[in-house]
Amino acid sequence: MNDRARERDLILAPNEYAFIADETKGNINAYIGPYKTSLANTDQPVVFNPESKRFERCSLEAATRAFAVAPAGWYLVLKNPAKDGTHPKTGAINNLIELEIGRKVNRPGPAAFALWPGQMVRTIQGHNLRSNQYLIVRVYDEEAAKANWKNAVIKSKSAGGEDAPAEVPSAPDLTMGQQLIIKGTDVSFYIPSTGIEVVPDESGEYVRDAVTLERLEYCILLDEDGNKSYLQGPAVVFPSPTETFVERGGANKYRAIELNENSGIYVKVIAPYRDEPKGDQPGASHNVGDELFITGKDQMIYFPRPEHAAIKYGDHTISYAVAIPAGEARYVLDRNTGHIRLERGPSIFLPDPRREVIVRRILDPRHVQLWFPGNEEALAHNRRLAAVQGGKRDFVEDAELGESASKKGKRRKEVSDDYAGDDFDRGQTYTPPRTITLDTRYDGAVSVGVWTGYAVLVVSKTGERKVVVGPATYMLEYDEVLQAAELSTGTPKSDDKLARTVYLRVLYNKVSDVVEAETADLVQVRVRLSYRVNFEGDPQHWFNVENYVKFLTEHLRSLLRAAIKQRTVQSFHPQVARDVRDVVLGPQGEDGKRPGRRFEENGMRVYDVEVLDVEIGDDAIEKLLIEAQHAVVEQTLTLEGDRRRLEQTRERETIKQEIDAIEAGTKQKRLGLQRSEVEALHGFDLAKIEAELDSRKRRLEAERAEQESVDAVHDAKLARSKRSSAQELETSDKQLAMRLRELEAEVKAVADKAQAISPDLIAALQAFGDRALAEKMAQSMAPLAILGGESVAQVLARLLEGTKLARVLEVVGATEVHEPPPPAND
Repeated sequence: MNDRARERDLILAPNEYAFIADETKGNINAYIGPYKTSLANTDQPVVFNPESKRFERCSLEAATRAFAVAPAGWYLVLKNPAKDGTHPKTGAINNLIELEIGRKVNRPGPAAFALWPGQMVRTIQGHNLRSNQYLIVRVYDEEAAKANWKNAVIKSKSAGGEDAPAEVPSAPDLTMGQQLIIKGTDVSFYIPSTGIEVVPDESGEYVRDAVTLERLEYCILLDEDGNKSYLQGPAVVFPSPTETFVERGGANKYRAIELNENSGIYVKVIAPYRDEPKGDQPGASHNVGDELFITGKDQMIYFPRPEHAAIKYGDHTISYAVAIPAGEARYVLDRNTGHIRLERGPSIFLPDPRREVIVRRILDPRHVQLWFPGNEEALAHNRRLAAVQGGKRDFVEDAELGESASKKGKRRKEVSDDYAGDDFDRGQTYTPPRTITLDTRYDGAVSVGVWTGYAVLVVSKTGERKVVVGPATYMLEYDEVLQAAELSTGTPKSDDKLARTVYLRVLYNKVSDVVEAETADLVQVRVRLSYRVNFEGDPQHWFNVENYVKFLTEHLRSLLRAAIKQRTVQSFHPQVARDVRDVVLGPQGEDGKRPGRRFEENGMRVYDVEVLDVEIGDDAIEKLLIEAQHAVVEQTLTLEGDRRRLEQTRERETIKQEIDAIEAGTKQKRLGLQRSEVEALHGFDLAKIEAELDSRKRRLEAERAEQESVDAVHDAKLARSKRSSAQELETSDKQLAMRLRELEAEVKAVADKAQAISPDLIAALQAFGDRALAEKMAQSMAPLAILGGESVAQVLARLLEGTKLARVLEVVGATEVHEPPPPAND
């Protein structure tokens, strides 16, 4: 019982609520937390289903719901609000109050409250807008929108960076269902007021991206009234509520069309307008239906305008020029007159699609085989063109060149290169070339290459004729064809099988034939011939004879039969080649040349003939002729053998003689070489000896020259030394004489002084000197006397015994007793 009772306990935490239905009365109460109670058996937890708009039974856990919470920057869209605008009280049981069914209000955050039974709420984040984003809002309650317009949270960034209210339409202008554009350039944050709702896009997003256009980009806005607006960048484009972006290829902005002198765009005027004036000149006016071909010369960058509709052939908008190399051409049809002209290269040709169309000429297989024999590719190409034509067109337009239109991707592109303006789709009969290509072998006019030694006859439908002689390349006009000729074939030539060709071999042509004739002795002969033919003179006459082979062979057959009829087989057979050449080419002149046979009818001349074979109709006669010929050959061979043996013998002996001569010459050359070698060695030795003698002679001469130089130097040194000695001797003599005079003067002075000194003075000086010497010696010997224990006088007396100083010491010794010793430091 306790567990069952516990299951019926309703415990609600803060910010939680639950709906409980009283099954006895049918009331639904709102229990708001924090709250705890035990439910009676008649109380049933329920929840409100927003889809079915009914209350459904559930468990207590499922019935417990959280408050509707909107933080700052979010808002709540509450449906069926209470008439008094109140919400259930927290921590209590709330009975159902009267609701405004079918209405809804917007409550900006921060806000949190429980719902009354029957209310629905949706939490939406406030709408932050960048400068290239916008919102579409709709008025769903006109009165509520006007009353609560000022309650909307609308902020924008001011110049100083602070939030400020944005300018919005005033309340009286609001009507039911009206849509407004909230631009990110004006509003940075937006929460709608009651009566206003934000319209989501197809993917459920509220914030929509505007179109940011760069330079060379544009976009198209389509209004509900069918008018289009073309806007160019740089700009941020916001549509009005009634406008939508035109999308092509998954993109809503497009690249401007770049044009140059070799490209253009073909447009039709669908609304009248006038060009902008240029300087003092007024702009040209254009009426509806006018067609314009705008090239890069007129406008390098083209932006579509609402008055223009592009005329496209297939998927291509731009018309491009076609490259016509040198030696090629294109057929150009004038759409107005039907005249087809030949546009020759080299050039970059841009046809004006208003009046010019490049066409191709289709050749039937018969002409292809005649004009281009053996060219299977040309035959297949013309068959493809004929299949394309299929009887639906009078001519085939030049194939479109260039890049094929890219397939539209499933993903949305940022920028599309497709043309997004109004256009007219036409058939591809007059499609201009799209790109430039140099592979124009089958794109241009029909050209015929005439080889060296050939000629063709060109005939137009007006009857004009011209002969083209190779080497040359000729481009046929659209109405010109090559005249064909039928030539006999086979050997001998006959009309059973004719060869059809348009090329006439006019130089070094070769025609073979067989002439059947009868000799004067009624012998049948068959002569196989080969003629060499040239065409000379006026080329206009070369094609006068249709089957020149038949004309040539029949005429020469008659001449040769007549000439052979006059000869016997025995005389004709050995010199058949000479006879035939005489008949066909004429006799040799003084210069050894034959004039040849000329046909005035078509300028043909046979300048040479070659006999390939001769057959005799009678076998017996042929056998006799062959035997006679064999005999002649046998004799000739025998003589030739003898001649060869003679020549061989002569040759062998000549070779032996030459060998001996060569060997002798070799020996002589060997001896000569040895002699030359000995002479060379002898000459080398002589030259060596002469060189040594010459060298030694040169050394002696050099030494002699060197000694002469040394002698000259030595003589110069001796002379200088002699002069120096003489000078020194002279100087010494003078100094000696001077010294002698000085000595004489000194001697004289000394003598005078000596005469002045008396003997007493001399004795006194001498005594004085001896006494001074004795004193000095005593002072010097004092340390020795002290060491020996004797007096100084005694030491000196012993040393100077027997001298004159001994007497002086005696006198000094006598006075020592009476005089004190000298100071110790003297």
